Amino acid sequence: MSKSTLDRIVEKVEEMPVLPNRINKIIEIVENPDSTVKDLENEILKDQSLTSKVLKLANTTHYGYPRKISTVSRATILLGFQTIKSIALASTVSKYLLGELEGYALGKNDLWKQSQTCGIISRYIGKKKSIENPEEAYIAGLLRDIGKTILNHYVQSEYCEIVKIVGEERISFLEAEKLVLGFDHAEIGGKVAQKWNFPKDLVEAIEYHHTPEKALENPELVSIVHVADAITMMMGVGLGVDGMKYNLSQFAIDNLKLNETEIQCIISEASDLIIDDDNFNVI
Repeated sequence: MSKSTLDRIVEKVEEMPVLPNRINKIIEIVENPDSTVKDLENEILKDQSLTSKVLKLANTTHYGYPRKISTVSRATILLGFQTIKSIALASTVSKYLLGELEGYALGKNDLWKQSQTCGIISRYIGKKKSIENPEEAYIAGLLRDIGKTILNHYVQSEYCEIVKIVGEERISFLEAEKLVLGFDHAEIGGKVAQKWNFPKDLVEAIEYHHTPEKALENPELVSIVHVADAITMMMGVGLGVDGMKYNLSQFAIDNLKLNETEIQCIISEASDLIIDDDNFNVI
């Protein structure tokens, strides 16, 4: 791959806008142990769209509250600070995940549905494993393929060569992607996460979601996203061309202390989790 192409890919990352100030402010409030419900409510109310999304989620049957939630403060108490952060981030990044990615054989909304599925399953595994912050697992699962939105054009133009290498060398699409382009989508996703000033363990979960054995900051989080990604592919959700040969990492399985029966159980339970179409609406 030519240096000029590599430079253009890096420029594409640099051209991506930073997260809006309001989202950064919400993250700052959520992560500050001294913040109050009122602090978070005041920031949410500045964004009419986000306000409606928070109230909509609080009033879903999933939470089973007997009375209608009509204020952001009550919704925040019901949902929790971390869930509010997830809603704000998902709402902001959804525009990057909605488009068609011809280079990965993903139609319009396919990446969004696939990403939401991976995020939901990541959160579920995180809860099963009693990690401190399951919502971080959701965010990592949701954004693990954000790099595809950058590499799509280059994968599309080199599609035939990548597919040929996959067939001839019997390697994964990810490995062929790196051979032909010099980067793979996971690496580029990590660069995007760095640009958005995400914590190191979240950057790592996005960058190493195919190679969890490389994780240093939080191998458990990376392993959760990897297994959730593999299950998403097994279920055929938004299955693109790169999902046909997915190498499930033994490191991740061992790290999470999973056996085959538990994985099958998670797949079965995940099917119930993603039945609700509201999970895949643009939030």
